[in-house]
Parts: sequence; C-alpha cells; structure tokens
Amino acid sequence: MELKKTSLNEAHKKCGGKMVDFFSWELPVEYSGLTTEHISVRESAGLFDVSHMGEVMVTGKDALKVVDYLVTNDAKVLEENQVMYTFMCNERGGVVDDLLVYKYTDERVLLVINAANIDKDLRWIEKKSEGFHVEIEDISSRISQIAIQGPKAQDILQKLTETSLDEIGFFRFKEGVVVAGERCLVSRTGYTGEDGFEIYTENASAEKIWESILETGGDEILPAGLGARDTLRFEAGLPLYGNELGDDITPLEAGFGFFVKLDKGEFIGREVLAEQKASGVKRRIAGFKLNGKGIGRSGYKVLAGDKEIGHITTGYQIPGRSQCIGLALIDKEHSKLGAEIDVQVRKRVVKGEIISKKFLDKNYKK
Repeated sequence: MELKKTSLNEAHKKCGGKMVDFFSWELPVEYSGLTTEHISVRESAGLFDVSHMGEVMVTGKDALKVVDYLVTNDAKVLEENQVMYTFMCNERGGVVDDLLVYKYTDERVLLVINAANIDKDLRWIEKKSEGFHVEIEDISSRISQIAIQGPKAQDILQKLTETSLDEIGFFRFKEGVVVAGERCLVSRTGYTGEDGFEIYTENASAEKIWESILETGGDEILPAGLGARDTLRFEAGLPLYGNELGDDITPLEAGFGFFVKLDKGEFIGREVLAEQKASGVKRRIAGFKLNGKGIGRSGYKVLAGDKEIGHITTGYQIPGRSQCIGLALIDKEHSKLGAEIDVQVRKRVVKGEIISKKFLDKNYKK
C-alpha cells in the first residue's frame, strides 16, 4: 500500500530527512541525528512537520455541549481563542484518544487528534454526537501543521509576522496571523516541554512557511524528526497514545487525573472514573531508572523478584543522561519512590528503581 504523504514530503527529502513508515504516513524519523535535534530544541529551536495529525471541526448550536460530553476536561469554562488538553474516554474509562480542543465560539470548536486514530475517532465522535444539533467535518486532508519549539522559537517566528506573538498566551490561539506572507492559525502549544508555537495553514502554503522559518532561523534552528519528537515529549512527561494511554488504560492510571473533571456534569466514562477515583487505582504509570547497563524498551516486563508487576511503556537513554530512564505501567503497591524493580532486557534482568516522573522542568511561557 502506498504511504500517505504530507505537503512537506519533498521539503523533508531536500533537508536530508530519513523517511519511515509511521502509521501509513511517510515521515522523517531524523535529519541530522536524534541527539543533535533533541539538543537543538532544548537549547535553541527545532521545526517539526505534524501535518499528519487529524483536525475535526464541530459546528452548530450544540458544538461546545457535545464536545463537553465527549471529553473528560471541562470544555464549558473555555474562553474564545483558548486551547484545552483533554481525553476522550470509552464507557469503561479507557482512553479513546488524547486531544486538543480549540474553542472559537460556543458553536465552532476544533478538535486536534492523533494521526493513528483519525478514522476511529471520527466514527466515535459521529456516533456519540447523534441527537445533538451539530455538524462534524474531518478537515485533516486540507490542513498542514508545523511546530516550532524551543527557547528561541518566538524570536525566529516573530521575524516572519507582524502580529505580536506576545499577545498569544500559553494554550491560546489567534486566527488570521500572516506568517511569511501566508494566513495561518497560530497557537502557543506544543509537545516538547519548551515554549513554542503550532502553525495551521492550507496545504499550498506549508512549504513556503517551512522554508522561510529554516532560512530565518539559520544556525539557531534545525528540522527535527519523529525520533526527537518522542524523546522530547517523553522527557517532558507527556504521554503518547499507544504507550502511556490506550483503550484499556484510564487517565487516572496514567497519572493525568488533573484533566478529569468529575464534578463538571455528565461525560462518557464518568461513572467508571468516579468509582476508580473513590477506590483508588490498582496500577499506575511510574518513572524508573536502570542501575545497570541496558535500555528498557516499550513492552519489556517489569518484575519484583519472580513476580511480573507490569511493563515498560516508554524507555530511553536521553541525550545528556548516562542512565536509561523510562515510564512503566505497574501495580500500584510497587510504585513508591525508591522501590527496587527488575526489568527483563532481552535475556538479562537489569536492576532498577522507581523515581519521579518529573524528568524535566518545563520551559513554557505562561
């Protein structure tokens, strides 16, 4: 089957992108190297193509009402031009997807969903919206999304627009921003733990914006691929659907109860999540480090003595760190800080220890 391509496919190849199959999309895993790209975002700036992400527009009299029913966070408190992170859950409390909600007005709301889940999410949203006065439109194929992230992101992007980026607050957005001569929606959001912006534009404008940002940034910015995107989000403690989140993992087990507002009114999965909150979770996502040599990869077993107590969801030796660190979904009784664990790394058992999931102090601009 032929892979889907974003509007920046040729631009990636010009930049020397190493292209891979990512959930049926041909996307760059790296350009100059994962470590170099990771450090560039932490110290200066990086540029990501995230056009494979899905965009679903919800419009109509009940737009905000149906979104609030679909998600765990309280969409009713959103102001116009505000963004919210949240989860869509199934009736068992498991996560259908994690997403961003962009509120234009009470009657116009944009949902930004994960690329691997677009078809599944769309069917879910349409089914659960029956009986509401709304229209659901998948606009993913018309929209390109570019993310510029890092401590120098604002300085670089500001040179390409007359709009004052200081006016766009954290998790806020602005329509009609002209970037490199092209009209865009710009939000102060991202997936790296650094300050930065996500730029939504028509496909025909994407390559001009991409090349203009790289030219303007010069030595202060690098294009960054899927590899650095994953190490950066992991180091910042941000979950990845399919790893820390899934149909059988609840937001409470994943450690994101802050985004579950049980007192906001009815929403899908509320009853199960309320029971779980009252009784306590039996398993949870915990941070760990390995004290021996080896890297704990996703899916590796976590042991306490001879007992299997869970599995790794993400593990890396992050650039600049000597030890492998990671996240694991394990039995709660073994998740206390300082608890000793064993990790099955191929045919070896490597000693480890439970540590805080706060691997990085985030550098968001509030």
